[in-house]
Amino acid sequence: MSKLRSLNDLQDRIDEEFAWRLKELDSLKKIVRQASLLAKKTAIRSAICLAYSHWEGFVKRAAEYYIEFVSNQRLQFDQLADCFVWIGARRHLASMESDGKIVAAVSGVNFFRTKLNERAYLRLPGHVNTRSNLNSEVFENIALTVGISTDAFRARYNQIDESLLGRRNRIAHGEFLDIDQTSCISLVDDVIGLLRMFKTEIEDAASSRKYASVTFRTTSLS
Repeated sequence: MSKLRSLNDLQDRIDEEFAWRLKELDSLKKIVRQASLLAKKTAIRSAICLAYSHWEGFVKRAAEYYIEFVSNQRLQFDQLADCFVWIGARRHLASMESDGKIVAAVSGVNFFRTKLNERAYLRLPGHVNTRSNLNSEVFENIALTVGISTDAFRARYNQIDESLLGRRNRIAHGEFLDIDQTSCISLVDDVIGLLRMFKTEIEDAASSRKYASVTFRTTSLS
């Protein structure tokens, strides 16, 4: 795939990621509606698991694409918002915390003293970790990692934790789940809504250059 350099590149990639997931989620609703009485409960259980997988998968991919896009803007660390400086500094900070050796601690301090005016390379593994369990707390951490506001999502946290993730976990652990067709389709629609919300937040953040520091945004527009 081509590198994500322009805003259009990012939007196209996220559009593609969203489109195939939306198509499959719409297909899931049709399958549930058309399933025979005998197969309907199985179709519903499968639909809930797949709906959750699209929630987790889309958040992870969209956040990763955004980080790649920001990295390709060729900005210095001191021109980036704090969350992206943290991404770049993370490997230094991790060594400070876990290594216990003075050389690692000095390396971390040295980063903040000498590297902030260097170009930021952010495409390092492990920045977006859903822990295979994308509850509201994990989602909040991911969103804050890439500087995305979670205000619009907070009213949906109970739904994410209980209606979506809680049901998916019960099914995955082999428990019986009695949910009717209407509730299942409503849940799939809710997931589609959550994906749209996250897509919009990422695109808005990129177009308004929220990834840049306030000082850099102000001076670059003057």
